[in-house]
Amino acid sequence: MLEIERFHQLFHYDAWANREVLNSFRVAQNPPTRSLKLMSHIVATEYVWFARLNAEKPPLAVWPELSMEQCHEYALGLPKTWSAYLDRLGENELAEKITYHNSKGESWMNTVQDILMHVIMHSAYHRGQIASDMRAEGHTPAYTDFIHAVRQTLVE
Repeated sequence: MLEIERFHQLFHYDAWANREVLNSFRVAQNPPTRSLKLMSHIVATEYVWFARLNAEKPPLAVWPELSMEQCHEYALGLPKTWSAYLDRLGENELAEKITYHNSKGESWMNTVQDILMHVIMHSAYHRGQIASDMRAEGHTPAYTDFIHAVRQTLVE
């Protein structure tokens, strides 16, 4: 599998996992405040990283205050955004270095592939925190393991 194809798979998984978390919020009806804050952060930072990759101004802050509906709305746009980006990215461009500023104003440089992998891992990390938080508050968390998605052919 080519690396671009792998990233398509990983971002497809990411979109599915985000939808599963948002669905678990709907079932809970009133998800824990911390869980919603973490989901807002997941969605926002995906847009922040996309903007950094394209040398654009991000549409959201790193830690925005979003409602459940706003999270869902922003999450719906992410699959098309990432898919279109990956469709126009060449394999050789994965190794290109991107210079950007973080939320503290510090300048950094990383490869495109490292940034893409960070987006996936960052989101999975925070979805794990959401699962723990939901369980602690008596709710059933979303089951978002990558291997589960692959076994169930939820991602290809």
